[in-house]
Amino acid sequence: MLKEYKTVSEVVGPLMAVEGVEGVKFDELVEVQLQTGEIRHGQVLEVDGDKAMVQIFEGPSGINIKDTKVRFRGKPLSIDVSEDMVGRVFNGLGEPMDDGPDIIPETSLDVNGQAINPIARDYPDEFIQTGISAIDHLNTLVRGQKLPVFSGSGLPHKELAAQIARQASVLNSDEKFAVVFAAMGITFDEAEFFMEDFRKTGAIDRSVMFINLANDPAIERIATPKMALTTAEYLAFEKDMHVLVIMTDMTYYCEALREISAARREVPGRRGYPGYLYTNLSTLYERAGRLVGKKGSVTQIPILSMPEDDITHPIPDLTGYITEGQIILSRDLDKQGLKPPINVLPSLSRLKDKGTGEGKTRKDHAPTMNQLFAAYAKGIEAKELAVVLGESALSDTDKLYVEFTKRFEAEYINQGFYTNRSIEDTLTLGWELLSILPRTELKRISSELIEEFMPEGE
Repeated sequence: MLKEYKTVSEVVGPLMAVEGVEGVKFDELVEVQLQTGEIRHGQVLEVDGDKAMVQIFEGPSGINIKDTKVRFRGKPLSIDVSEDMVGRVFNGLGEPMDDGPDIIPETSLDVNGQAINPIARDYPDEFIQTGISAIDHLNTLVRGQKLPVFSGSGLPHKELAAQIARQASVLNSDEKFAVVFAAMGITFDEAEFFMEDFRKTGAIDRSVMFINLANDPAIERIATPKMALTTAEYLAFEKDMHVLVIMTDMTYYCEALREISAARREVPGRRGYPGYLYTNLSTLYERAGRLVGKKGSVTQIPILSMPEDDITHPIPDLTGYITEGQIILSRDLDKQGLKPPINVLPSLSRLKDKGTGEGKTRKDHAPTMNQLFAAYAKGIEAKELAVVLGESALSDTDKLYVEFTKRFEAEYINQGFYTNRSIEDTLTLGWELLSILPRTELKRISSELIEEFMPEGE
């Protein structure tokens, strides 16, 4: 029988102080019974002697301090998991919200998970095809990697997230693949967009969706990515599935952390965010990976909108330290109508060399990637030079680079949100674009590869 306490001393925002408690532990699950009989749930945030600080998931509205009863459950926040979760939609606390039947759990797991022992990690080196040329060819994603997308307010990161969720696949493999999609702090319209898109395209059949709306309590927002990652780990390491976890928008998650930190009266760090923001984010991002002896894998694509497009803001800054690269969306490219507006020059996948080459993609992948990147950078310089000095100042070769850059943006980057290109299609398109340039400019590709892959007559 759980012991009841009627010793609530204070309620501040989503936090409740309970006095005179015994044997209470950090992260323990809590039941709060209001004077009306309504049951709310919470979690122990801090224990100091016989005082416990509890965060309430459903919010504090209507709580009468005098008549509220608190019960400590003796176990941490957990989620009931089963393979039947695939194809279903849940709220941020793991409760079904799609009118489907209740999940019959195979087991119940602590959402805080366990840190992966570095010795048990297997190196990420297998290509994941997203169907997006600017990612697959130039910033390759591999199984077990964490590759964030840095966006800005108003940029189409939700369309990009839906496209990756729809199209992502492991090449040349009949192993099971699933997508775990966690949306935090989104509007009702955005939630409808994701659910409708997933259902219409059939992506829902291999997806587990966790939806936390903007009007849901901030404390639920903090639980949502943990719910998603715990589900992903179960599917990957217990059911041998390759799982891609897409989390959007991590900025709203961090805002919720800041809100809770302020309610706890903690000393703020940079821009008011708690000093433990780096540690907190790392506990999420480091749950991606592969394990030695396990078939499954967890790959992460966290999506975050940079406040004021500032890449030095604490959220993208700290995320960049923890993850293995970044995909950056450009406001300038978006204004030009490019979809998706991926700016390939500052984007980076630190593991791209591990997932490419013969047997994984194709032997001409890395050379063409380097040549396209170099040519695009040179073409951008030539375009800027033409703006300052006029086109007459450009050499004939410079003009070819300008033409290459225009076609690269119009044909290669601007593929739309519903075009799914195979890596072969992307490589073929890359060769077509490189044929614009004189062969003497293709210094990063061997003559043997040029002879083998360059389109005839070029």
